[in-house]
Amino acid sequence: MVATAYTVAFDGIEARTVEVQCAVSAGLPAFAIVGLPDKAVSEARERVRAALGTMAIALPSKRITVNLSPADLPKAGSHFDLPIALALLAEIDILPADKVAGVTALGELSLSGGLLPVLGALPAAVAAATEGRALICPAGCGAEAAWVGACDVVAPRTLGEAIGHLSGRKPLGFATPGEVAGAKAGRDMAEVKGQERAKRALEIAAAGRHHLLLVGAPGSGKSMLAARLPGILPDLTAQEALETSMIHSLAGLLDEGGISRSRPMREPHHTASMAAIVGGGRGAKPGEVSLAHNGVLFMDEFPEFPRQVLETLRQPIETGEVVVSRANAHVRYPCRFMLIAAANPCKCGYLSEPERSCARVPQCGEEYMNRISGPLMDRFDLRVEVPPVAYADLDLPATGERSGTIAARVAAARAIQTDRFGGHDAVRSNADAEGSLLEAIATPEEEGRALLARVAERFGLSARGYHRVLRVARTIADLAGSEAVRRSDVAEAISYRLTLSRDA
Repeated sequence: MVATAYTVAFDGIEARTVEVQCAVSAGLPAFAIVGLPDKAVSEARERVRAALGTMAIALPSKRITVNLSPADLPKAGSHFDLPIALALLAEIDILPADKVAGVTALGELSLSGGLLPVLGALPAAVAAATEGRALICPAGCGAEAAWVGACDVVAPRTLGEAIGHLSGRKPLGFATPGEVAGAKAGRDMAEVKGQERAKRALEIAAAGRHHLLLVGAPGSGKSMLAARLPGILPDLTAQEALETSMIHSLAGLLDEGGISRSRPMREPHHTASMAAIVGGGRGAKPGEVSLAHNGVLFMDEFPEFPRQVLETLRQPIETGEVVVSRANAHVRYPCRFMLIAAANPCKCGYLSEPERSCARVPQCGEEYMNRISGPLMDRFDLRVEVPPVAYADLDLPATGERSGTIAARVAAARAIQTDRFGGHDAVRSNADAEGSLLEAIATPEEEGRALLARVAERFGLSARGYHRVLRVARTIADLAGSEAVRRSDVAEAISYRLTLSRDA
């Protein structure tokens, strides 16, 4: 007889079902785990042996073989402890085999028999629901996994509680979802004095999920503006919240099982490695671009990032996903983020201020901005110069709009896009539209089309640049509540495109 339990192995955010087969046969006493386990999985036998020993359960003096099927799928992580223990208990007739085979289990065992929290409970619950099984996981993961309403989640604190539940002697109740994390008190856009053009660009970027480059002298307010972007973004939809939380679950970033409806904002330092930005390292973990999925990736001092790191952003920006390829892993993560980059105009930072700039103007600025390659620069929908604010203006009272007012316009524009793209699963905002769909929704009126044609010919817009102008123009029209893309919408979109253009 072979007893069976079920668990998962993670391939990106996808949790693939793994069948844990346990057989006890005649032979010299041994405990072997096969099926391409990593070191943590291989060590499970010692944790299982010790945990069962604390419960006065002696292993038979026979050969114990545990197979993790499919055998060619790499198995990594300590969450295999619990399913291995359950399969073994079913094989030696301590637990009903049908009860064990009817659940998906994951959890790390302590030597005393306690169940320790593990990463990935949320995607594991999604996989269990797909297979029509309940999920057994540690108590520390129950609130997180319970967010998948289609899956019954049982969260014991110890192996003994799991045995009591499956044997029917002490059934446990189902876990309840954790608290929805409330939105943190953000900084208000009204605190920003001046910079009306930059604030308008942030509003357009937020409304259509467009990528934005802010260029200005040190202290002009680039980081201050970016810090106020979350305050004008709409909350995550239920589907977006689940997608984002699954990635954060794998990274261990969910706080006590609670998920957040606020859009993530990641701010990597310019010394971050490629693995930190795009993903990788041990187990090919998600990087900053994936942790910013459905949110914002803010990269300050953009030209200071290593050139290789910057160039790896080009494909994720276009496709909305990143493939992390390693010798023993080939993992795909979603990364549909909004890139907000900030840069000084030159190395010294004062290119636009002759009295403060260095002696190498304009070569200083050309060399510095050329660290951003042409293909990468072409992917920014909006490019804005952020001039220094005059000292006299800093003493004036704040007169700008509050973040709540701007957020209402952004939410209305996003609602228009939700209705527009309701039948397109892969398209959620204007920035995602392409091909015939883009032509159908963003073709300007005759005057706007003529203006765009003249600009494209005069400044040599690439095909990508041409389409990005159309997307931005469509967003500007949505903010104004206009069904048609007017000449003024196209003109404003072009003005953001030609700023900092190397062809202008």
